Amino acid sequence: MTATAGELAYISNEDSGTISVLDLESLTIVDTIAVGRRPRGIRATRDGKYIFVALSGSPKCPPSMSDADCHAQTTDKSQDGIAMVDARSRQKVRVFPGGSDPEQFDLSRDEKYLFISNEDAGVASVVDIASAKLIAEVPVGDEPEGVRVSPDGSVVLVTSEEEHSVSVLDGQSFALLHTFDVGLRPRDLIFSHDYSLLFVSSEFSRRVDIFDARDYSALGQVELGETALPMGLAISSDDKTLYVANGRAGTVSVIDIKSRQVSAVLEVGRRPWGLALSTDDRILISANGPSDDVSVIDTATMTLRKKISVGETPWGLVIAPAP
Repeated sequence: MTATAGELAYISNEDSGTISVLDLESLTIVDTIAVGRRPRGIRATRDGKYIFVALSGSPKCPPSMSDADCHAQTTDKSQDGIAMVDARSRQKVRVFPGGSDPEQFDLSRDEKYLFISNEDAGVASVVDIASAKLIAEVPVGDEPEGVRVSPDGSVVLVTSEEEHSVSVLDGQSFALLHTFDVGLRPRDLIFSHDYSLLFVSSEFSRRVDIFDARDYSALGQVELGETALPMGLAISSDDKTLYVANGRAGTVSVIDIKSRQVSAVLEVGRRPWGLALSTDDRILISANGPSDDVSVIDTATMTLRKKISVGETPWGLVIAPAP
């Protein structure tokens, strides 16, 4: 039995208000869970028993929409929060506070806290899961998005799209420790599993920036080409391969980490954002927003295995063991 036989992918569908549940062995959708308005960032507990997803009552304002038109849209802050889904019953069981317009977030390593980017407030919120209370708000720059907890849990990193920077928060005190510059409009970031490297996708620079994971010194860049608008990231368990969703280019770039070269570019679907790898690294899945589907990539052959229809505008995804 392969690792994928006991795994499920959970896909957040922003415009459907749902999560699609994909069985990785049969590659079929086995359930759809109603969660709330504009589900985007999504995470799971390590045991796969609970799924968390960010909900937002703020209007969806694409880059082509003027600020005036965006502000004229209906906002319902009562819809903001982080929903918790019981993966066994596949029911939403609770909604935690999430600050204003929560988009991306991460779980602390001990799974006691949620660290959340609040795009319209320029802060990162910290929620205590046991008490269901928002216990801290830390300024992190305009339009924060990507959030990652370090492998040892000591720090939390948050990108600022507008200030082209990454803020470093203490994982225990939640204090702002440091801020460093990256490329233009950073969207996502990820650590190597051995905690030696940090990768940041810089959308408008069309590249991935590489940093020392401990002192944040710049180590290099990988250029992705003129059409790439890099967004979501995933890394293999052996730290040899980085996968980059290229947004409107409709592709995923495959980067050999040792050589820091693009080894393949895969056609996946329209505007891929979220990426996730199965535990055995054999399956890569991309969430393709305007396509209303996900692409399943065989990483051994770097070929498209299947496209699977999900809800409207799939945004993020997470792979977890079946409960």
